[in-house]
Amino acid sequence: MRRTRLAVLALAVGAGPISALQAPELPLENCGDRASLRVAVLDESGTIPLPGATVVLRWNEARRRPVREAADTQGSFFLCVPRDAKEATVWAEFGDASSEQAVIALEPGEVRELELRVLMGTVRSGRIIGRVYDGATGDPVATAAVSVRGRARQAESNRRGGFILSGVPEGQHELEVRRIGYASLGHPVTVTRGLTTEVRIGLVPTPVEMEPLVATVTRSRRLEIKGFYERKLWGELVSGGTFFTEADIERRRPQRISHMIADMSGIRLGPGGKFQSTRFSAGFSGDGCYIKTFLDNVDVSEIPIDSVVLPIEIGGVEIYKGPASLPAEFGGSDTRCGAIVIWTK
Repeated sequence: MRRTRLAVLALAVGAGPISALQAPELPLENCGDRASLRVAVLDESGTIPLPGATVVLRWNEARRRPVREAADTQGSFFLCVPRDAKEATVWAEFGDASSEQAVIALEPGEVRELELRVLMGTVRSGRIIGRVYDGATGDPVATAAVSVRGRARQAESNRRGGFILSGVPEGQHELEVRRIGYASLGHPVTVTRGLTTEVRIGLVPTPVEMEPLVATVTRSRRLEIKGFYERKLWGELVSGGTFFTEADIERRRPQRISHMIADMSGIRLGPGGKFQSTRFSAGFSGDGCYIKTFLDNVDVSEIPIDSVVLPIEIGGVEIYKGPASLPAEFGGSDTRCGAIVIWTK
């Protein structure tokens, strides 16, 4: 088995340049001919492991659900990589501190080692994550160069048009996007301390005469830590669920969140304000197949949801209509009819 050592990352939102240090020797698990990944999460001095820190791994090419797991008691995380995964984006989170996102290539038989140092000081920067697409066709645009004016660091969009810029100082900046065959774009963007700003950029093919299309939204830090955006990304790729963001709720302006949820096909509001599935009724006794409801990870299935939360208080909603699309963290025999997961701001 080949071993490839990656540079150590001294990281946080707002971290400075990446410094290359020698990572300690780590024991190897056997993944056969598959690639493997070993991550060590430490404090900023590099001497204290951070047990329980969350390691997040998103597959850049493979259509697989993102990984979001806690490091062990030594601050370590190990994974045998699926055979169809060739590239991944990895970062670590600990409380409100978040690491810079690292994009790594994965080769069969190689061991990738990554050390993430989480700076616990005051966060003074944020991230920009986005997608570049053809404004005329809607197709993703790969190899577009994305940068913040005045900063040397540059990102390149992948096959799906995705890109990441980490460690961007808080405040107003101009985002520059360039790609041969398209008109160059400069667009103002506001970076909020400790948060991720999400951008969708529609480039205009030259010589087509039309305005570039840019949509910008700042992610909720709370929802990002809870994994909402990773599940939303996966769900939209494979139709694995329905997701309402704060912007969706503000646009619809429902008087009650139960009305917005029950408007969806396959769901109805049953007796006592409980949600029922109209897809899985056969074989269930009583009033039918009830959908499990969670509010900030607390089971509130037995309580009318409108009595405990108002639409204005909600930051995101996840709706899974059956067990096939249900993420593992919400699974179980009592969620065989699906689950509704509501997050407050």
